[in-house]
Amino acid sequence: MLIVEIAKCRLCTAFFCQIFIFYCCMCCNCDIIVVKDGASMKLYYDKRLKDPTYYIQQGFRNGKKTTTKNIKRLGKHSELLLITDDPLEYAKNEVKKMNEEYRSGRSEFIVTMDFNERIPSTDSPCSNSTSLNIGYLYLKDIYAKLNLSDFFKSVSSDRKITYDCNKICQFLTYARILDPASKYGTYDKLDTYYEKPQVEYQHMIRFLDILDRNSDQYLKHLFDNSENIVKRDTSVMYYDCTNYFFETEKPDEEIVDEVTGEIIFGLRQFGISKENKTSPIVEMGLIMDSRGIPISMCIHPGNTNEQLTAVPLEKEVIKMTGNKKFIYCADAGLGSYNIRKFNDMGGRAYIVTQSVKKLGQEIKDIVFNDSNYRLLSNDDAITLKEMRTFNKKDANNLSLYNDFAYKVIPANTAMDTGLYEEKVYKNGRTKKVKAKGTLHQYIIVTFSRKMMEYQRTIRERQLERAKKLLRLKDPEKIKKGPNDIRRFLKNTSSDTANYVLDMDKIHEEEKYDGFYAVATNLDDSAKDILAVAQNRYKIEDCFRIMKTNFDARPVFLRKPERIRAHFLICYTALLIYRLMECKLDDNLTHVTTSNLIKTLRNMNVVNMDDMYYKSIYSGSQALDALERCFELQLNRKYYRPSDLNKIVKKFSK
Repeated sequence: MLIVEIAKCRLCTAFFCQIFIFYCCMCCNCDIIVVKDGASMKLYYDKRLKDPTYYIQQGFRNGKKTTTKNIKRLGKHSELLLITDDPLEYAKNEVKKMNEEYRSGRSEFIVTMDFNERIPSTDSPCSNSTSLNIGYLYLKDIYAKLNLSDFFKSVSSDRKITYDCNKICQFLTYARILDPASKYGTYDKLDTYYEKPQVEYQHMIRFLDILDRNSDQYLKHLFDNSENIVKRDTSVMYYDCTNYFFETEKPDEEIVDEVTGEIIFGLRQFGISKENKTSPIVEMGLIMDSRGIPISMCIHPGNTNEQLTAVPLEKEVIKMTGNKKFIYCADAGLGSYNIRKFNDMGGRAYIVTQSVKKLGQEIKDIVFNDSNYRLLSNDDAITLKEMRTFNKKDANNLSLYNDFAYKVIPANTAMDTGLYEEKVYKNGRTKKVKAKGTLHQYIIVTFSRKMMEYQRTIRERQLERAKKLLRLKDPEKIKKGPNDIRRFLKNTSSDTANYVLDMDKIHEEEKYDGFYAVATNLDDSAKDILAVAQNRYKIEDCFRIMKTNFDARPVFLRKPERIRAHFLICYTALLIYRLMECKLDDNLTHVTTSNLIKTLRNMNVVNMDDMYYKSIYSGSQALDALERCFELQLNRKYYRPSDLNKIVKKFSK
């Protein structure tokens, strides 16, 4: 028997590990006494025996399971008579001594390791890991503060539901962040979390129906309670749309209302996929605050015109926030005349990207005119010619190379900005009509030498590919598009295929290199308005996280209500992740998305004979940041079951 005593300090723990590894290498079979925390110890011996053996016992509770271990053999009565006149009293004093050591941070128990022992055979078709994730407990901290247990109690109070909706929602959300998979894949891995939730698969699916029926209340509840976690800033709201594809080749059928004649499209429809997929898609609209935290979302059929989704969602958000004023910010595709007009009312405002190419000729002439341009950094006067021709290799011009020239141009008619108005007919069909209304708005145009050079570099690469396409001499495959290299090709013959580079098209595009514009009804400074517009990248980052890190697509569900519920779970996961990110930022610590999620996923422990858990993850800057922010003490090498149970109980209602 090898006896090793270690204290709770880090130095002694490290020393124990070195000794442990050494003897594991030297011995094929040994008994080890390891110092570890446990329950209060007691003396055990068989009073019926004339020569009983005295043991010190300790009890361990691991969830619902209780284990009693003999942690130390004191010896037989006859053996102890060699060192004391009263073996029983001696044994009692040893127990008392070990309990005192335990209370002071030192205790010991016996772990027997047989290196010849084999893993028991089971009926399982494959071997599974016995490690358990505890990284989700950081997510559980935030989830608990959202008070979703109260929400699900409220919506299920009048229904005979035999399963725990809140528990299902929890682990569907955690799994979307830590181990994204299909619903059955998530169900199959529920035993990889420390709590090992007992949930039936059919209950998980039925829960999705409940979640969809209460989606509006659910989204409002999330927003209201998220303000208890971090301070929300809804002065600016960013809106954008994306779509998600499905593993099917057939879209959902259309339904025609017999009374109104309205066409009701199925959810999965063919549309313009942002990932160039040919599968049916659904469209998701997402609105977030100035900190990048989601406020609300909507799901529409894949063939929905995204410009028609903004205003209805805004109306819901207005009710959700209590009619608070805000600035609507979006890209050009979501800055139609209807959207601008809506956000020009009720004390609201808008900042939307404006295509310079689509401006009316009168405003274009003003854009390309050198007069009235100023530097964004200091408001000094400058011309476009100066911006295009200065020597960028001169160190004195470095600040100018990183600067922008800007001009503010009034544009009070919709026609000036090339806007179209969406006309919606009773049958649900829509049609674009040239807008002729008036708007109190400005066009803020900027020019950047750095951006100009970047765009020209990209075009040169595109032209090289266009020339290669010409050499293939396959005109039947040539199709022009706004972002396609084939837009630079034209056929010079009406009778035969004679494709050449369209130099006029190339020179026309070059005119717009370096230019960027936004439209707004605000009278604020150009610098402040452009700063708001630059934060649009945060909502694109949200979509990237859901698609890349959370694997929100492809979607394997079929029923519309369950598809919508799936994206509500993805939305909840995004909200919790963003709230965690903001808490870390508020604590003056920033952790990248990949490092944060990877750390949470790798935080696994293994059960050591039901007596304690051993960490099998390493320390990191991300872990240190999480611990400073949440103080859950999940940066330890060993855990008593009671330690982890206390954390679970802390967040459970």
